[in-house]
Amino acid sequence: MIKTLFIGSVSACFELDGGLPYRTGNTYCVDIGGKQVTGENNVFSLFDLTPDTEYTASVTGYGQVTFRTKKETCAVDVREFGAVGDGVTDDTQSIQTAINCLPPGGRLYFPKGKYYTAPLALKSHITLDISEDAVLLGNTDPARYPVIPGTAADIVSGEDVHFGAWEGNAVPMHQSLIFAEYAEDIRIVGRGAIDGNAQNSEWWINVKDRKTARPRALFFNRCGGITVHGITVRNSASWNIHPYFSRDLSFLDISVFAPKDSPNTDALDPEACDNVRIIGCLFSVGDDCIAIKSGKIELGRKFKRPASRHTIRNCRMVDGHGAVTLGSEMAGGVKDLTVEMCRFEHTDRGLRIKTRRGRGKDAVIDGVTFEHIDMDGVMTPIVINMWYNCCDPDRYSEYNTTREKLPVDDRTPYLGRFTFRDMKCLNCHVAACYCDGLPEMPIDEITVENISFTYASDAKEGFPAMRNNAEKMRRAGMYFDNVRKLTVRNVSVKGCDGEELMTHNVGELIRE
Repeated sequence: MIKTLFIGSVSACFELDGGLPYRTGNTYCVDIGGKQVTGENNVFSLFDLTPDTEYTASVTGYGQVTFRTKKETCAVDVREFGAVGDGVTDDTQSIQTAINCLPPGGRLYFPKGKYYTAPLALKSHITLDISEDAVLLGNTDPARYPVIPGTAADIVSGEDVHFGAWEGNAVPMHQSLIFAEYAEDIRIVGRGAIDGNAQNSEWWINVKDRKTARPRALFFNRCGGITVHGITVRNSASWNIHPYFSRDLSFLDISVFAPKDSPNTDALDPEACDNVRIIGCLFSVGDDCIAIKSGKIELGRKFKRPASRHTIRNCRMVDGHGAVTLGSEMAGGVKDLTVEMCRFEHTDRGLRIKTRRGRGKDAVIDGVTFEHIDMDGVMTPIVINMWYNCCDPDRYSEYNTTREKLPVDDRTPYLGRFTFRDMKCLNCHVAACYCDGLPEMPIDEITVENISFTYASDAKEGFPAMRNNAEKMRRAGMYFDNVRKLTVRNVSVKGCDGEELMTHNVGELIRE
C-alpha cells in the first residue's frame, strides 16, 4: 500500500506500509519516468518535479501511485535578485526582496550555494525551494537578529497583539532565522539545508545569562497551512522548529540535527497547535526531539488552546533528552495524540510526559496513545512525571516539593488516559517505566500491554525523571505511584534488579 502524504508543485511525499517502525526491513526501488531511486524507510520523497504534470511512480513490492503536481504562478532564481551564495556575502537583502516580490503561488528557488543571511520574513502563498547542496546559513552576529516584543498593545483597543514567545510565555525574543507571523499557505521544500550556524556564534554560550530569548531556526506564529518537506535543519540558536498557536502543519521527511551537548536545541516543538503531522522524520539534537506544548499558566488561562490532533509516525529519534515529550509547558492541555511506528535510540527518555503543580486546571492531557515503538539504548523508555522541577522560579518551593496531599485548586493539572502498547525496549539503563502522579490528583488511567523490556549489560545509573529529591536508579523495573487505575497486560521485564513491578498508591491494579 502506498499512501500519499503531500503533493506540491516540485516535490511529493509518500508512505509505505512497511510493517516495521521507521524502516521497511528491505530495500525498494522507486521508478518514475525511467528515473530510479532506492530507499529503505517507510517514507520516501520525490524532488525536482515539474509543476502541473502527471506522474506515475512504481515501487517494487508495493505497486504504483499516479499523481499530478500542483500548479504555480511562477518560479524565480534567488540569484536574479542579487544573491551570491558564496557563504561570505550578506545575501539577506537580496533574499528578502525576492520574497517580497513573489506573487501568490510563486516559488523562490535556491540553487547550489551557501546563502549567508540574517532573519527572513515569509509571507502567505509562497514556496521556498532549497535545492540539494543549497544552504541558508545563519549570520553569526547577534545584533543582526532584532528583538521583537512578546506582545504589543493595539493603539486603538489596547488589546495585546502577540508576537514573541519562549518556554510557554509571551516574552521578547530575537527574531528567528526563518519566520512567519499571521501568514498561511507556505511551503519550504527541497533537499537543501537551513543552518542556524550557532556553533560559530555566541548563541550557545552562557545561555542562562541572556535576558532575551534566543532565536529559533524556524518560527511560525499564528499561521496556517504550513508544509516543511525534505529539508535539513541544523544548529539552531535554540529550538530548531517552533510552530506557535498555528494550525494544519505538516513536517514530512525532514531531518534536524544539533550536537548532543548543545543547549535547548529541541528539534520540533509545536506549541498550542492544531492538526499537526510529523511523519518520516529523523531527529538528533541536544534536548527533546519533539516537545508538544501549550504554554504556561497565563497563556493557558487566557486562550485555553490545547495542543490537539497531533500525529507522529514513522520517525526516528537519536540522542536527545526525550524522544517524544509532552510538556512541561502544557497549561492549555494536550488531547488526541497518537505516536506510532517510531524508533528511538539512545535518548535519555523515550515517551516522556512532564507537568507539575502550578500548570493550572486547564492543563489536561488525555487521550494519548503510543504504539508500535522500537527503542534501543534508551535510559528510561516510559516516563510520566507530575513533579517536573526544571525552569520555573518556584521549582524548589514547598508547594512543588511536598509529597503531602494538597487541596485541588485552579493550579492543579490533570493527566487522564495513557495507552502504551506493542513496544520493544532493548538495552534499557535506569528503569523500564517510571510514572509518578500527584497525591491530590493521581494519573487517571495507564495501560501498558504487549511490551518487552531488556537491560544493557553495562547499564548506567541515573535519574528516571527530573524532579526534586529524586533518587538514582539502575536496572529498575516498572514504577507507578499515585495512579487511579493501572493495567499491565503481557509485559515482559527481563534482567531488572529487584521487583519487576513496583506500585504505590495505585487504586485499581489489573495484571494479566
